Amino acid sequence: MRAHAKGERHMRDLATRPGFWRSFDLFSGLDVTALTALSAHARTYRWQPGEVLFQRGDPGDWMVALVSGRVRLTLLAPGGRELILRHAAAGDTLGEFALVDGEARSADATAVIKTEGFIIDRPRFEALAAAHPALGLSVARYFCRRLRDTTEQLEGIALYQLEARLARFLLFTLRQLNGPEVPPSAVLRLEISQGELAAVLGASRPKVNRALQMLEAAGAIERSGGVWVLDPVKLAASAEPEA
Repeated sequence: MRAHAKGERHMRDLATRPGFWRSFDLFSGLDVTALTALSAHARTYRWQPGEVLFQRGDPGDWMVALVSGRVRLTLLAPGGRELILRHAAAGDTLGEFALVDGEARSADATAVIKTEGFIIDRPRFEALAAAHPALGLSVARYFCRRLRDTTEQLEGIALYQLEARLARFLLFTLRQLNGPEVPPSAVLRLEISQGELAAVLGASRPKVNRALQMLEAAGAIERSGGVWVLDPVKLAASAEPEA
């Protein structure tokens, strides 16, 4: 009970910090007044491992800003095969597309580990947007960045060999965690299995394992259990082999 109460206090304390809300790309362009209003509209929620946040086709009447944990976004392909789109973690938002366009959910979202976040429903989001027009511009910029990211991912799948696709994926992950200025030697805890990584890259697990070995041989990555030490310069060279 004490741990739960402490967790609730921590979440309430986070919600009052403008810097916390600015850490989400969706809200990074808002001023303190808008961020304060946002915190008043948000409510906390927790999901247990394996719990479904939402399923494809569900009404998209709320979004979540993740504080901790990990969520797997998937599609069910013909024949029952699960296609992993991506993994979301602390600092990511989920469900914002359906919240804004009013359409149904486009994918399934399932908590991989214990996960917590803030939920904002459509009426409160729309009230916030009406009172703070800057939210509309912030959302537009966020969607543009997401579209660019998606284009880059599709380009990688269509035009690059697996080793290069893997290197590009790791660089993309580093930039998500560190911003544009990636440190010379970066430590990454990639909390997904090789099977899940293979699904993200559109390849088989054995082929991904061979690509990892090639990147290790090139000195671009060094694996030690669940911790990977990455060399961004060598990763960049593997990501653009023709260059």
